[in-house]
Amino acid sequence: MDAHHHVWDLTRRPLPWTDGLAPLQRSFSFAELEPQLDHAGVAGTVVVQTVADREETCELLALAAVQPRVLGVVGWFDLTSTGVADDLDAARDRPGGDRLVGVRHQLQVEADPRWLARPTVRQALAVLGDRRLAYDVVVSPAQLSRVVTAVDATPDTTFILDHAGKPDLRGGQLEDWRADLAELARRDNVAVKLSGLVTEADWDQWSVDDLRPAVNTLLELFGPARTMWGSDWPVSLLAGVDYATWTGISKELLAGLSTQESAAIWAGTARRFYQLPGNERE
Repeated sequence: MDAHHHVWDLTRRPLPWTDGLAPLQRSFSFAELEPQLDHAGVAGTVVVQTVADREETCELLALAAVQPRVLGVVGWFDLTSTGVADDLDAARDRPGGDRLVGVRHQLQVEADPRWLARPTVRQALAVLGDRRLAYDVVVSPAQLSRVVTAVDATPDTTFILDHAGKPDLRGGQLEDWRADLAELARRDNVAVKLSGLVTEADWDQWSVDDLRPAVNTLLELFGPARTMWGSDWPVSLLAGVDYATWTGISKELLAGLSTQESAAIWAGTARRFYQLPGNERE
C-alpha cells in the first residue's frame, strides 16, 4: 500500500510550487506510475492533492472512480469556509466520491501562524471527524507544536502527519523536531507517514544512514501500528530517487521488524486510519 503519491497534468493546471524544480516540471500520470507499482508489488494507493483547487480534487475522485487501484483520495477543501460540510457531501456524491478519505491544506505555506486556531478551521476539522475523514498535516518542523493544540481541540478527528513532520535531515537539527513529535505521538488519533524523507536530506549527497535517525524516531514514538509507508512519487525525484529505489531503501530501513510490524507499515496502518476498503491482491 502506497499511502502517499501524487499525479498531475500541467496542461490542465500549472503548479507554481514546481517552478525552478526541473525534475517536476512535466505531467505525471497514473498510467506512468502503474508499472512501477507492479514492479514494487504495491496493490493499492492513496493519491494526495497538490494544489488548493477543488477542481483538482474532483479530477482525483474521477480517477479513483475508474482506477480500482486508487483506494483513497486526500483532496483539498476550503477549511475556512462555513460551508465545508456541504462541500464534502457534494464531493461524495460525485463519481469516485466514496474514495474520499481525507483532506489536506498546505499549512507550511500559510503566512498566518494561527491558521489552525481559526474558529472556522477548528469547526471544519470537527466536521472531518463527523464525516469520518482524516486531516493530512503537512508542516515545517517549527509548526509541529501548533498541530498539538489543534489535535487536542478536535479529539474525534484523525490526523495523519505527512513526511514525518519534515525533519531537518539536511542540517541535522533534529532535537526540537523530536521533542514536538514526541508530544504529538502521545495523541492516539495521530498517525505518521514514513515518506518524503529523501527530499528533506541533501539532494546531492544523501545516504541511507542519513535517513535512519528519523525512521528510528518514528518507530520509537508512533510504533508500526501508527506508521504508514508512502512513496511521495514523483516529488522524490528531486533527490534522484525513483519508485523502485525508495521502495528498496525503505525495505532496508525496516529490515529489523517482525512480519506483523512490517505488514502494519506497508498496508495495515493506512487501511485503518484512512478506513480504506480491502484489496484481495494485498
